[in-house]
Formats: sequence, structure tokens, C-alpha cells
Amino acid sequence: MPPRIALVAGGTGDLGQAICRELARAGMRVAVGYAASRERAEALAEELDGMALALRAEDARAPAEAIRAARAHFGGFDVLVNAVGVNLESSAPGMRVEDWQNVIDVNLGFAFRLTQAAMPLMMPQKYGRIVHLSSVAGRAGGRGQINYAAAKAGLERMARVFALETGRKGITVNCVAPGVIVSEMSRRVRDDHAQAMLEHIACRRFGTPEDVAKAAAFLAGDDAGYINGAVLPVDGGMML
Repeated sequence: MPPRIALVAGGTGDLGQAICRELARAGMRVAVGYAASRERAEALAEELDGMALALRAEDARAPAEAIRAARAHFGGFDVLVNAVGVNLESSAPGMRVEDWQNVIDVNLGFAFRLTQAAMPLMMPQKYGRIVHLSSVAGRAGGRGQINYAAAKAGLERMARVFALETGRKGITVNCVAPGVIVSEMSRRVRDDHAQAMLEHIACRRFGTPEDVAKAAAFLAGDDAGYINGAVLPVDGGMML
């Protein structure tokens, strides 16, 4: 069987890079989607013998164009992993409308456009794996995260509807919900509240990008063919 072809949106972030490498280790050919970090994407693509693709959330045409480019380059398209995310914190009463809309658009709207764009290629071949990175915030929320929590909760419900409607076509749509992961996005909260947060994590450590990548790669692989519409927590027992 030829290798599966994967596109990782947000492939230059801490989690995205780990996912790209894990998919490559699983034998997939990987297209690294990037918004601004072109040099980083090209270096990672060279390392993995893949390709780098511009994929900006604000460009409505970008998802379909990137997916078609990956298919043209590799001769197929099988797997989409969405690791794009942004978090702009503020108290709920004082949140600016622009910050609400931006976070909803990037975390939820872009995820919808990506998933929808993958369908015309996956449905005829009756095979596809789609994995979105959600967050524990989608279940629990958090102070200053009303926009982020709402977007991630919506993302999980969106994934379930896609899973329901496309499962009979051989396409699975799942989410990975990371807890506190050692990454640039979580740096401030870890610096300010590390001990208090660790006391609520059963494993008593923060997660690594590799922890998330292994879960995403499993859901993106052939062995997860009967897992559909699921939300897999990778949080060390934070939500227990």
C-alpha cells in the first residue's frame, strides 16, 4: 500500500511540528501548512521529505487550495490534522467584540472550512481521517477564555456532526483535547500558576507536544477506523 498523504494545518506551532514528525514516523507523507513561519515550515518539510504550503485562516480559499496542492504534489490525499489555534484572553464582560470574533473565526470557522474542503477528495475514495485539536477548555472553560472555550466546544460538536454525516463514506472525524501542554501558548499560565495547576493533574506533570502528537497520529491512522466522533483527552487526568 502506498503511504498515506497528510496535511497538517498549523504545522509550524509547537504541537503542529510534533504532529508532523509523528505522522512521518508512521510512514505518511506530510504537507506542512503554515500561516507566517514560511522558513520554519520549509525546514521541517525538508527534514521530513514533505512540502510546505501557505494556509492562512483569514483566506477563505486557502483550505481547498492547500488540499489540492498536497494532492497534486504527492498524488493523493488521505489525512487532515488541524492544529491551528489562537487564544486572546479577557474577562467576559470586558471582552472586545473583535477578540471574540477573531478567536471564533480562527478556532471554529477555519476548522469548518478545512473539513468541508477535504470532503470532495475523501468521499469519492471512501477513505479519510480528520483530526482537530480541541482543548480541555471546551469542556471546562476558564477565566478569561469565554471566546476560546466557546470555540473549542463548538469545534467538538461540529466534528461530531461531520462524523455522523460522513462515516458511511469511510471518513472519520475526531478531536484530541489537550490539557496544559509545554508550549509557547501556555507559557504565561504555567509561569504564573504551575504549582496550583499541577495539583489538579493526576499525572502531576504538564504534557508535552509529543503526548498530543501520538494521540493525533493514532486517530489519523488506519488502526482507528472504528473510532468516529470521539474527543480524546490528553490532559494527564486534569478533568478527573
